[in-house]
Amino acid sequence: VQLQASGGGLVQAGGSLRLSCTASRTIFSNSAMGWYRQAPGKQRELVAIITSGGSTNFADSVKGRFTISRDNTKNTVFLQMNTLKPEDTAVYYCYARGLLPYWGQGTQVTVSS
Repeated sequence: VQLQASGGGLVQAGGSLRLSCTASRTIFSNSAMGWYRQAPGKQRELVAIITSGGSTNFADSVKGRFTISRDNTKNTVFLQMNTLKPEDTAVYYCYARGLLPYWGQGTQVTVSS
């Protein structure tokens, strides 16, 4: 497993969760790292991404609520999700964009109303 994600779970609306994704050093140091999500019946969509230089981009639906960061000493990217809404419910996938794309296993995030 080259990308190992963790941190999903069940939370009430308004709550917070933090997702983590650890990659091999080779992948992490040469890749933009990000998170996608896929809700039932919907296409997979980009949630947030951070380049190796620290530039970030977010989906409009999560701006102001989610932050993404990377710890280069631990080869880990984090997605801090605050003020969660039921519509954030989805399977979240870690993603590495380098010379090749890599996907982690999904982690379920469920937000109850």
